[in-house]
Amino acid sequence: MSSETIIDDNFKAPPPERVGEESGSLTRIVQELVFTVDHKKLGLLYIGSGLLFFVVAGLMATMIRLQLFFPHHELLTPDVFNRFFTMHGTTMIFFVAMPWVFGFANYLVPLMIGARDMAFPRLNAFGFWVFLFSGIFLFSSYLTAPGLYDAGSAPDVGWFAYSPLTSKAFSRGHSTDYWTLSLLMSGISSIATAINLIVTIVCLRCKGMTLGRMPLFVWLILVMAFLVVIAMPPFSACQIMLCLDRYLGAAFFDTQAGGSAVLWQHFFWIFGHPEVYILVLPAFAIASEVIPVFSRKPIFGYPIMVAATVMIAFISTAVWAHHMFTVGMTSVGNTFFAISTLVIAVPTGIKIFNWLATMYGGKIRFDLPMMFCIGFLFQFLIAGLTGVMLGVAPLDWQLSDSYFIVAHFHYVIVGGIVFCIFAGFYYWYPKVFGRMMNVKLGHWHFWLFLIGFHLTFDPQHVSGVLGMPRRIFTYEAGRGWEIWNQISTIGVLFQGAGVLFFVTNLIYSYFKGKKAGDDPWDAWTLEWATTSPPAEYNFEKLPEVKSRRPLWDLKHPEDPDWKFE
Repeated sequence: MSSETIIDDNFKAPPPERVGEESGSLTRIVQELVFTVDHKKLGLLYIGSGLLFFVVAGLMATMIRLQLFFPHHELLTPDVFNRFFTMHGTTMIFFVAMPWVFGFANYLVPLMIGARDMAFPRLNAFGFWVFLFSGIFLFSSYLTAPGLYDAGSAPDVGWFAYSPLTSKAFSRGHSTDYWTLSLLMSGISSIATAINLIVTIVCLRCKGMTLGRMPLFVWLILVMAFLVVIAMPPFSACQIMLCLDRYLGAAFFDTQAGGSAVLWQHFFWIFGHPEVYILVLPAFAIASEVIPVFSRKPIFGYPIMVAATVMIAFISTAVWAHHMFTVGMTSVGNTFFAISTLVIAVPTGIKIFNWLATMYGGKIRFDLPMMFCIGFLFQFLIAGLTGVMLGVAPLDWQLSDSYFIVAHFHYVIVGGIVFCIFAGFYYWYPKVFGRMMNVKLGHWHFWLFLIGFHLTFDPQHVSGVLGMPRRIFTYEAGRGWEIWNQISTIGVLFQGAGVLFFVTNLIYSYFKGKKAGDDPWDAWTLEWATTSPPAEYNFEKLPEVKSRRPLWDLKHPEDPDWKFE
């Protein structure tokens, strides 16, 4: 009996028609998506919405870079620049990265643990629709938020919204209120989805799937969800405090009335730095699934990888004030946060070592998911090294609020998270739609985006060291910044071209892609045991596992992993 027959007999449900190919009218398809509680459709809605916001925020970034191409350039006015800057940062963090993270988690976690759906399907749908409404609400400010002259006005206080910029004196009209209420709703959505993921993973694992047998993807999503529950409430609390400041005179952040502008920074970064790891841990999760499969080796040091994940989450709650070395904290405070920042590099370094050890001696296949993961490893290493540099308070005093910080941050977000997200797209697209993504278009996407990334952000390290401040609308000529800004702008155009190839690939492959089969990568986790795409109820019969690689056990009954666990 073939391995394919063994898998079919155990888990597979009858294959459904692909999304968008259901019988009936377009109205029925839309109706099904609007009212669905299926975790897979909601996952796709999260990812699709994030992709749309990604394109919009990317266009804003392009305009920002074009404005900085020349000194004293007048492509954008200062107020438009500030709105683009605010909306770009806010959108990328809360309406691109977060929905992508939750989208992948929604789609894959029940499949990976052998469950039929999330623990609370209606809460899952609630989380998505609140998220989508919050994003639309934020962008509606362009049309409906009265500004200084009663015209539409998007927020212009930066994605960090530092006090006193957000006070009534400096932010008249309602644009800041749109930002505040939008992110408050986004926080409610995130907390609801995180609780749902925790309960699902804890309570709905299939028979035999102990915590020690869960895929690393599921482990990292579980830790990420706990981190959301810990970090998001303080952020929601400070949004409420800001509303009370603006409309009831509470003066939490008004220094003249006895409050503290620095208090906002503390609240924001108590959330803001764990948020980095809320986004990074799912990227690690994708890498931890892709690298073993394309190295043809089990992950090196599974227990250590789990322990390192928990350590990262724990330490990440105690590093926030390294963003605030320049606000005048005591030497004791500076020392504590400097040490905690350096310590968090240890578990992160363990992960990088384990991924490299997994690849060492393996039969590496340089398919597109693996190529993006290799790019991620190199770039995240650089991001970590520059993060260690900025963790040293005296050096941070020199580089704070310079373009060096911009480069470091984007190395983490784009060079780390986005590259892994792209790897996830190429890896699981065959499972979701039953078709392979086009390899040639994928290679164009990879190389254009990789070259564009380095052209964009490598020069920003140099301009930052040369003293170029971040968040500036223009700059004086003759300071040595021009060439670095011009290279950076050209890099953004390369990245945009890469994203265009990616979007084209998504659409082209849906209609013209090669049939994938149920397990095109010869993978080992349970989502590959069912049909491509999976049936609404995932599995014909709920699986039972005996090891960390259940599909290996099914395909190789003569040499199963459970004999060695």
